[in-house]
Amino acid sequence: MQMAHYKNYIESRADWDFVGMYSDEGISGTNTKKRDGFNQMIEDALAGKIDLIITKSVSRFARNTVDSLQNVRKLKENGVEIYFEKENIWTFDSRGELLITIMSSLAQEESRSISENTTWGKRKQFAEGKTSVGYSAFLGYDKDFKINEEQAQVVKLIYKLFLGGRSFYAITKELEKRGLKSPSGKDKWYISTVRSILTNEKYRGDALIQKEYTADFLDKTRRKNTGEIPQYYVEEHHEAIIPPDLFDFVQSEIKRREQNGKHSGVSIFANKIKCGCCGGWYGAKVWHSTDKYRRVIYRCNKKYAHKGKPCSTRHLTEEEIKQIFVKALNSLVEVKENVIAELRSLIDDVCQTVELTEERNRIEQELCVLAERIEILIQENARVAQDQNAYLKQENEIRGLYVEKQGNLEKLDDQIAERESKRKTLETMIQVVCGINEEQVEFDEALWGGLLNYIVVKEDGAAVVVFKGGIEIVGG
Repeated sequence: MQMAHYKNYIESRADWDFVGMYSDEGISGTNTKKRDGFNQMIEDALAGKIDLIITKSVSRFARNTVDSLQNVRKLKENGVEIYFEKENIWTFDSRGELLITIMSSLAQEESRSISENTTWGKRKQFAEGKTSVGYSAFLGYDKDFKINEEQAQVVKLIYKLFLGGRSFYAITKELEKRGLKSPSGKDKWYISTVRSILTNEKYRGDALIQKEYTADFLDKTRRKNTGEIPQYYVEEHHEAIIPPDLFDFVQSEIKRREQNGKHSGVSIFANKIKCGCCGGWYGAKVWHSTDKYRRVIYRCNKKYAHKGKPCSTRHLTEEEIKQIFVKALNSLVEVKENVIAELRSLIDDVCQTVELTEERNRIEQELCVLAERIEILIQENARVAQDQNAYLKQENEIRGLYVEKQGNLEKLDDQIAERESKRKTLETMIQVVCGINEEQVEFDEALWGGLLNYIVVKEDGAAVVVFKGGIEIVGG
């Protein structure tokens, strides 16, 4: 009946020539790969055989937003227009793409809800903290998360090398030099493998479940889970190879190195000392490189880069840097309780996300309402004849609000993420400070990496140690 209707409809137009009917009986519209009729239609259109495609609705064209937009844009670029009868959308119209996005999203959500029923049982297991690992390629553990002592020593070595200032690349070379096998049993080590070992929460005894998911209702491929489905974090899931405090230190150091944009792997002091004169970073310089008086010092990288007078800040030896840090750390420990109280106060004052989350939820609800309003508006315009100028004005107003709300939502997401990151940093700082119960005599690389933000060398020679959380102490 529908095919006859459209054939008669097209042939009734003197300015249209009927090319043919394309259909896929009984095949889901969630993916275009198996839709032979649909694919033939697209092929004919791109070959210049079709100028205009008429379809009943957006959902009949494709329930996958990506497929819808890709094909609409591809056809549009080749001079082929699509008319969606139910929604009264012409794709050459400037408003067409946004409307198709919204309508396709609604259709896709319907398909998603049907597909997710098939994975409910597995996700219920995840929610109960049940997970599995491919142990043959997971260094450090055998079946049922039993520690493999020989492999665990390699894992511990990787963490030690990293905290000793080595880069991911330098660690791979050291492991290969020692003849240690990778998780897959190969002689070759890759940067991605080292990074994975240094960031995998399972080494601290926890388990983050559903890091990836299968997009069943679309293309069946495995994808990284960035919030599409629930994740479950199970603490103390199994015996740890790396102490939790040490693991957290490493995450903090990885983040610091990434923020600085590079890490030479030569020195843990790189990008940790600032010039109080020009704001530049200190870097290593070698004095008397060819004789017995050779030594490494750190000074402002831009000391002689300015016209006129050079930076007057002093240089530092590695031993002086260590003494400055140890002195400041001991001063911090002397007022340990006050420091912890101040850090907790900072968390309460600047890391709260309750109001932002409530605002985000409110905007999400408003976006749903706006999407529904557009859908109703389109359906009503297709059902009842009305003033098109008034209709377009109303539609543009709603569309403008929709775009504005989307922008607000993205800003809120950024603010929430920033506050959560700051909270994690401060909580790690509290945990570390709580664990220091006596005066530090020797320099500790782990404490340096986990607690220090940077050191500022003033023009008068004083050195101010800035700890994570913003606490400043004069260290020398």
